[in-house]
Amino acid sequence: MSSFVVCGATGRAGSVVAKELRSRGHEVTAIVRDPSRAGPLQSLGVRIAPGSLEDSETLTTALRDADGFFAILPEDPFGPDFRGPRQRMSAALATAVRESTVPHTVLLSAIAASLPDGNGPARDLHELEDILNDTGTVLTTLRASWLQENIGSAIPPATSAGIYPNFLPSADAAFPTIATREVGRIAADALTDTPRQETIDLLGPPYTVRQMSQVLGKALGKDLQVVDIPPAAHVPTLVQAGLSPEFAEAVAELYACFGTGRVRPQGDRHLAGTTTLEATVAEMLARPA
Repeated sequence: MSSFVVCGATGRAGSVVAKELRSRGHEVTAIVRDPSRAGPLQSLGVRIAPGSLEDSETLTTALRDADGFFAILPEDPFGPDFRGPRQRMSAALATAVRESTVPHTVLLSAIAASLPDGNGPARDLHELEDILNDTGTVLTTLRASWLQENIGSAIPPATSAGIYPNFLPSADAAFPTIATREVGRIAADALTDTPRQETIDLLGPPYTVRQMSQVLGKALGKDLQVVDIPPAAHVPTLVQAGLSPEFAEAVAELYACFGTGRVRPQGDRHLAGTTTLEATVAEMLARPA
């Protein structure tokens, strides 16, 4: 039996990682900012370590004697300062990994993090990949493609106005997608396998924006209209949807980056999920509000 530390264990990917590891008989410690949300984890026998990812001391203590570490870089779409907290978390994560000498780290990153800049939120992930590479840990980087659960951002305009906003140059260009539960399973596999210093692109079934609108519309019982949002309207539209101006600008930059074709798999190898968008949407809509 091995011992692992998991970040974001109350979130989508981290919760799957923690549950997978426990189901395989391993000890799991979850770094949790809000212990009141950790009940389901505790019922599985997960040890809870309350703390912030900006606190290197808490992280270092949790990582001592661990066999592996699942790391993420959370984002707050609504806070006024988007990059500041992420930069502090990156610094704390790197410090903790270095000082604890945890032998293996699995980092959840993104396909766009292959680029150093001009890639919106993925810029911080690129920087985190770099600094973790210098800590002495064996770093396995998982660069996920478009997460299928991101379709949830289209549910409010779909239900209220019958539209599906499109921020990409074409609504008919297909790109790979992957379900978060498969990301979590692959991360658990990586943690329990022989540690390898590598970057793995996580791909899956390709969909166009138009196909996504059809999948969501069918699940909602609505005929959705795809509405193309011009680049000049990206930031105002995202801010109107509730995002902070700084995060809206970062997301707009990412859409522009995708539009150039610069974002593509560049890892050492790739793994492909098989979960369909239909299955993910059905699962999302079945969850209690």
